[in-house]
Amino acid sequence: METINILDLELNKLNALGLDKNKSKELAKKLNVLLASYSVFYQNARGYHWNLKGEKFFELHLKFEELYASLYLKIDEIAERILTIGFPANHNFSAYKTTSKINESIQVSNGLIAVEDILASLKTIISLQRDILIYSNQIDDEGTHAIMSNNIQQQEKLVWMYTKFLEK
Repeated sequence: METINILDLELNKLNALGLDKNKSKELAKKLNVLLASYSVFYQNARGYHWNLKGEKFFELHLKFEELYASLYLKIDEIAERILTIGFPANHNFSAYKTTSKINESIQVSNGLIAVEDILASLKTIISLQRDILIYSNQIDDEGTHAIMSNNIQQQEKLVWMYTKFLEK
């Protein structure tokens, strides 16, 4: 009769990074919601950039381009993190529409309304990332934790800046 090695049983529960497979699966679900939300936010930001009109056009046109360029990089980073922990990254917009915590914007040409929408989207994204930050810490996933921490720090500054823009 073969002896069951407890260490082997425990190692089979871990992914290639040494993280618990079941907990990583839950993390991947959370990250896919974040990915969907980022993707809708990205497309909204592109729409603000394209359709902007009015007095603040030159100022906001550039800021919206900076925003969607940053979101593009974060989308790729989140998708690659999902893959790194061993799960597929959702990539189709039909799934994004049902999963995203951010709604598609109707065409917005007013810069002030666009900035208000951006602030609401940032609030949602930061909240999702804080949840992932806590969960990734609980499962000892330093890689995901670091990404979330860095993103939150950058986005809190954006919240401050966009809020100041709206102040009178």
